[in-house]
Amino acid sequence: QPELAAPLYEEALKFKRAKLGHDDPSTLTTLNNLAGVYWRTNQLDESIALYERALELRTSRLGPGNHETLETMNSLAGAYRAAKRLDKAVPLYEQTLKLRSDTLGQDHLTTLVTMNNLAFALQRSRRLDKAIPLFEEALKLMRATLGPDHSDTLTALKNLAEAHRQAKQPDKSVPLSEEAVKLNRAKFGPDHLSTLVAMNN
Repeated sequence: QPELAAPLYEEALKFKRAKLGHDDPSTLTTLNNLAGVYWRTNQLDESIALYERALELRTSRLGPGNHETLETMNSLAGAYRAAKRLDKAVPLYEQTLKLRSDTLGQDHLTTLVTMNNLAFALQRSRRLDKAIPLFEEALKLMRATLGPDHSDTLTALKNLAEAHRQAKQPDKSVPLSEEAVKLNRAKFGPDHLSTLVAMNN
């Protein structure tokens, strides 16, 4: 239960700051985890403030391309998106995507998830002209690296269909939705929640 975890993380953070210092990697892990707890308990302002601090310290201590720094950067972008601060979320996702592409490669799963997150933030911003090509690229790469019926591939397929639907392009959204239903039915069965959600779309 996240609400019970917060006081424990707060106490651990206080202890580690006193014993190890503010920018010790272990302190920063606890800081990052506490930000995550605040997010899960819908304390977004507190979560964002801690993620911002964690990102600043991890960038300084570990470097901007370090995987822990990028994890915090992606989480902060997600917290911004959850708080409907899309003007902050989009550029941070863009920065995360570039750094993950450079360090991990464009077809790494973590990079692809970031690409999908950026496309989703753009979609939420009603910037469908930019979201749709990113969804298409993410789907293409996920099909090639993960396979057509992987859960992340199916999510990307659903997201692309929805973006085309929002753009009032039924000639593109309908075939994608039908493909999603077919793949979900084959993978999970006709009565599984994922199949029913795909059918509803």
